[in-house]
Amino acid sequence: MSRETVAADIVVIGAGIVGLATARALQQRRPGTDVLVIDKEAGPARHQTGRNSGVVHSGLYYRPGSAKAELVRTGRTAILEFCAAHDVPHDVCGKVVVATRSDEVARLHDLAERARQNDVAADWVGPAELHRMEPEVAGIAALHVPSAAITDFGAVAAALVDDLTSCGTRFEWSSPLSDVEVTDSGLRVRAGAHDITARRLVNCAGMYSDRVAHRCGVATDVRILPFRGEYYELVPAARHLVRHLVYPVPDPRWPFLGVHFTRMVDGGIHVGPNAVLSPGREAYRRGSGYDEVPSYLTDPALRQLARAYWRTGLSELRRSRSLRHLVADARRLVPALTPGDLTVAPAGIRAQAVRRDGTLLDDFEFADSPHAVHVLNAPSPAATASFAIGELVAERVLQA
Repeated sequence: MSRETVAADIVVIGAGIVGLATARALQQRRPGTDVLVIDKEAGPARHQTGRNSGVVHSGLYYRPGSAKAELVRTGRTAILEFCAAHDVPHDVCGKVVVATRSDEVARLHDLAERARQNDVAADWVGPAELHRMEPEVAGIAALHVPSAAITDFGAVAAALVDDLTSCGTRFEWSSPLSDVEVTDSGLRVRAGAHDITARRLVNCAGMYSDRVAHRCGVATDVRILPFRGEYYELVPAARHLVRHLVYPVPDPRWPFLGVHFTRMVDGGIHVGPNAVLSPGREAYRRGSGYDEVPSYLTDPALRQLARAYWRTGLSELRRSRSLRHLVADARRLVPALTPGDLTVAPAGIRAQAVRRDGTLLDDFEFADSPHAVHVLNAPSPAATASFAIGELVAERVLQA
């Protein structure tokens, strides 16, 4: 097959929402810049962006002063404004974070204080008020966060592609990256049937960001571990069970939020997820994609992670293998739920960065290399923060 030589000022690897938002920020900051977005898939948002919960997060959970807290604060406003301007479905539906046991109340107070520090409006709700808001939800206390919203991030990505195309951004689909060579003046990128020369590169490869970074010569001990989020969906007759987004009080030691109820803009309500280590970076279905398993057998980070979180891991695996256990956890929030109220929904995979010592990265992580900027860790709430992340990355690229 003949190869095509392509030149660009900046090549963006990855057409998820972070890559597209970065391309948008580059075009806005420096109009006329020749930006080329490449992706191994035939279109945008085929992985994390198109398979997430659709929640536009309020910024409740994140450490004050962290990149997550700061970028969600500005990013959520930008993405909701974009949705309104482009007729992308969205709904500021609010959420309740519910304590169902007395030992969770102190953590809920801590969460209320964190909300205050992050300038997130959160109202303390007692049992009677909770029952008025959510008649089927059981709890002894809750936080009501009215600013939480939902959208369709896949639709946001599609609208971004249309906008970017109209202002001159080029796209090369079905172009998996095979090689990167750093030169004195920029980079040579081999992707699909294309040999691309560029002055700058932006790595927004999501699940594969660590591999792209290593190809570019980044010296980092960060690697991506894929965690499969397995969801169920309420059957239509059971959708009356919740009115808002309904979450448990999170365990601060673990980056996942536990089994919760998520309204979707299409009217559905998802229940989950389980968070189980995936055998592959694209193993959305059980029994598929075992490409990561050989590396797990010798991975020191995974060994350290297993030592620290084995009890949590077993609990997640139990829910993954047994609907009865998942329903039991979900019924802590909604006691009327039955197994017959649930049907299997599509799974997603979270790209969770971890260091060699087994430390889970709790914040967004970026790195620079010659002529390149890398987004090394951008799990949830990256979709919410994507426009702000794009601005940050674009600034680093244009200053390099």
